[in-house]
Amino acid sequence: MKNNADQSRTVAIISYLTIIGTIIALTMNMESKTRFAGFHIRQALGINLTFYVLAYFVGYADSWMVSSAFFIFFFVLWAYSLVGAIQNDMKTTPILGEYFQKWFKNLA
Repeated sequence: MKNNADQSRTVAIISYLTIIGTIIALTMNMESKTRFAGFHIRQALGINLTFYVLAYFVGYADSWMVSSAFFIFFFVLWAYSLVGAIQNDMKTTPILGEYFQKWFKNLA
């Protein structure tokens, strides 16, 4: 049983390593679906997609302060979620985590 828990944790951690890591984790979780890995895959996918969509618009801001605040904010969200995966916690990402679980509920 410990091996399955370790594999689930590994998949959860991989999901936070860029959008490509999320896709890899999604395919890894297809074979033996676990609730923990699925939870973190949905969180990571939500963080990645929200980042890319909002970064498109922030890119038009001429202020380095706006773009710096944006990147720091998303780094903190990403780090918070990654640490949760490492510590075997299923805490949602602040602000949007509950929505990520609802929007991507059929995904992982």
